[in-house]
Amino acid sequence: MISENYNKVIESLNIRFVKCDNITIYSSFSIRDFSESENVIVFLRRGVLKYGKKNEEVKEGHALMIPANRKQYVGFGNAGDRNPEVSMEEFRFRKNEFFKYSEDAGSNKSPVCEITLLTFDARVFDTVSFFHALEIPSFTVDHPKLNSLMYDIIVEQQEVKDGSQRVISLKTDHIVIEVVRYILDNNLFVEKMVTNSTYFKDPRLIKLFKFIKDNLGGELSNKRLAEIADVSEDYVGQYFKALTGINPQDYIEYQRMEYAVDLLRTTKASIREVGRSCGYKDTAYFCRRFKMMYGIPAGKMRKRETLMNV
Repeated sequence: MISENYNKVIESLNIRFVKCDNITIYSSFSIRDFSESENVIVFLRRGVLKYGKKNEEVKEGHALMIPANRKQYVGFGNAGDRNPEVSMEEFRFRKNEFFKYSEDAGSNKSPVCEITLLTFDARVFDTVSFFHALEIPSFTVDHPKLNSLMYDIIVEQQEVKDGSQRVISLKTDHIVIEVVRYILDNNLFVEKMVTNSTYFKDPRLIKLFKFIKDNLGGELSNKRLAEIADVSEDYVGQYFKALTGINPQDYIEYQRMEYAVDLLRTTKASIREVGRSCGYKDTAYFCRRFKMMYGIPAGKMRKRETLMNV
């Protein structure tokens, strides 16, 4: 039974479908630090899928849920210690060597793993990344509806009928709700959820989250945040950190950098323009902070995203 509090949170979720693909893998390999900026559900149709430091195995017909920005070891196939291991950065550049999509030509080899991969965003009040904010680890989901719902999304993508995008959006909403129900019904991560979901109910904090999101290119000093939350400037940092576990300026930089990645993915704006749009007047400083956070220059990130979308 879903509690009234969590029902309110579910009602406030803004869920956005990103993509869904059927993928076949013909050679075993591992990604040591798999991570995406959105949530990922990996549904195992056939073969071997493992995750985590203990190489936990996902059963066929089950799914692996990887929350947004949560680094996770993932192994495809069963070559054991002989599995070629790559970083997430290397995988992005060589993605088509490892993943064969449903529209790709077949192979004479037998597959070691067949998966359906769903990527989606889920935010409370269209502001707080829900699964990331709960700080829950990756986990497996044994849910009979997921396979059917993912299959429906794939069919809608392939057939492109009138209303397909609406159907895909509704099916993704359904999948996310079923995952939340699964967490609650099986009492998973109860302590983490109780601790980390409290601020979903604080209207002043939600107001701050929304203001930050809507003003990433503008002034976001503690003085300005204090005015929005109607608390003192001396207290606003303590208030924010007490509820979120992070100080507001660190959170703001994280959100600005996520926005920068999105602009690099979706626009042709120059690095200078991207930096200014994210609140950085000094382009050199923006580039230093970007490389410190992601490990690669902003320009290289754009080239990587271009290659991924070819």
